[in-house]
Amino acid sequence: MFGNYLIGLREGLEASLVVCILVAYLVKTERRDALAPVWTGIGVAVALSLGFGCALTFGSQELTFEAQEALGGSLSILAVGLVTWMVFWMRRTARHLRAELHGRLDAALRMGTAALVATAFLAVGREGLETALFVWASVRASNDGTHGPLLGVVLGLLTAVALGWLFYRGALRINLAKFFTWTGAMLVVVAAGVLAYGVHDLQEARFLGGLEDKAFDISTTIPPDSWYGTLLKGVFNFQPNPTVLQVVVWSLYLVPVLALFLAPARTGSRTPAERAPKAAGPAKADASGS
Repeated sequence: MFGNYLIGLREGLEASLVVCILVAYLVKTERRDALAPVWTGIGVAVALSLGFGCALTFGSQELTFEAQEALGGSLSILAVGLVTWMVFWMRRTARHLRAELHGRLDAALRMGTAALVATAFLAVGREGLETALFVWASVRASNDGTHGPLLGVVLGLLTAVALGWLFYRGALRINLAKFFTWTGAMLVVVAAGVLAYGVHDLQEARFLGGLEDKAFDISTTIPPDSWYGTLLKGVFNFQPNPTVLQVVVWSLYLVPVLALFLAPARTGSRTPAERAPKAAGPAKADASGS
């Protein structure tokens, strides 16, 4: 449940921050007349994301077992690829997200209502579709026959919305760069488990071999139905009897990706604003702490 809560919190907070930045900028520049198109674009993006999630959940139920496993495994791997790209992208651009969105919004204001709707839709829709896909894959991977995984996602999203509101009202300030770094690292660990589960799905669909080649089996030591077995599965998508291929893929993903993600950022990749004299310090502090 914690792993799914983390997904809902992390993904939901990104979307909440995007909404807060867009709305706050329009209010600050006294362009409240543009709020309605922006909220329309946000609403359409949310509806599309929910529809996508429902299509994944209910559409796959009509398929055969092999087809369900093949679809689930393929989409799990796709979800891991998207979330990996997302955490690296956010690590690189978190400080400059505000300026980037302000620039897009200024251009949309000059172009008219349709451009405002499209800007809000694209800004939130990308986050929403990524969230729907990864949440679906993670809930499927950690499903224990209860509503715990889905409840964790919902609680994470609600927490993200509450934090977004506090950010907007100025009641809460944290270092977003550090926040996204630590939650991103934990999300990489969760993604590794989703990837291993996706490989297992493809093995069950007979797309990949080695289903009977178990790396180890500690089911008697850590029973899947025990409280600690359920906890490990909910947090890390832990499986007590993985195949050799699952362990290999899990290791080949987690070790290099986590090392690259936690490695210090290269100074050569800094923007001109970051390389400017210290006079620009207040702006930098505001961007990293808001």
